[in-house]
Amino acid sequence: MIQTKFILLTLLAFSLTGCGGGGADVKTTTHNTTMGQELMDLNESYKKGILTEKEYKNAKENIMERYEQ
Repeated sequence: MIQTKFILLTLLAFSLTGCGGGGADVKTTTHNTTMGQELMDLNESYKKGILTEKEYKNAKENIMERYEQ
């Protein structure tokens, strides 16, 4: 009887050690600029010919979506 309890407690202890998230990947985002500043920088890059119109529009949409949160 004591041996059975020991085995059950050992199995329980080993099964509980696997709990706790197991390597969950937590990501955070920090904005050091404002949406307005990012849009002005983006517009400046577009005016200088660094970005195509398609790249400009896609980047602008991404910036707007990021700040909607």
